[in-house]
Amino acid sequence: MTTVVSDAPPAAGAIATEADARLHLAAVYRLLAHYGMDDTIFTHASVRVPGESDTFLINPYGLLFGEITPSSLVKMSYDGELRGPSNYPANAAGYVIHSAVLQARPEISCAVHTHTRAGIALSCLEEGLLPLNQFALEFHGKVGYHDYEGVALDMDEQERLGRDLGAHPVLILRNHGLLTVGHTPAAAFYLMYYLEQAARVQMDVLATGRPYRLPPEAVARHTAGQFSTSTDPTRTGLRMWPAMLRLLDETQPGWRN
Repeated sequence: MTTVVSDAPPAAGAIATEADARLHLAAVYRLLAHYGMDDTIFTHASVRVPGESDTFLINPYGLLFGEITPSSLVKMSYDGELRGPSNYPANAAGYVIHSAVLQARPEISCAVHTHTRAGIALSCLEEGLLPLNQFALEFHGKVGYHDYEGVALDMDEQERLGRDLGAHPVLILRNHGLLTVGHTPAAAFYLMYYLEQAARVQMDVLATGRPYRLPPEAVARHTAGQFSTSTDPTRTGLRMWPAMLRLLDETQPGWRN
């Protein structure tokens, strides 16, 4: 069941050092793979490096998400320069998207982008995300939309990505996929997990061809306001994050190395 209010201690997802950032971002990748939200070696998640104004971490281009460890993450500058040794390059589209988002939203630390079947299907619908169910209602009034411009390799697209994301925690990339941002990796993953559930439910409902029922607008607004994404976005996802780390420790020994 979706958590409405989180009262977890800040330490549950706090990032004070580069080592913290590497650990929590590696956890995001492993969890995306665990829950079937990866796309072989493609798509990406990023996190700022604490104490460094111009660098972020992203996945090495060529590793499956289930192979990523803290030490394998690539460190990059916003100018596209690799910082430190790596046996792999960074994904060019990942650089364009994540450097744009992180620079446009200085208050967030992490961004997650996926190409799931349900997410891409949702992104192709003219109406976008519908307030059909409790999963989706968390995002009511909090979704931006970005029109498709081809594979994200054009640096000119960065300005439009930042503009279309605006102050939202979610950006639906039309005909492409989903993107979430959060104050912590825990938040960005939490939002992506439940955005994915909302997308799956919506596509399942539409596939029935049956009439569907939407809650009244007043109820939709009230429900959206009950979630931590509205009440305190800095705490989004923190309650469940320790459980997610325990899951990885139990199912994927060695992921922390």
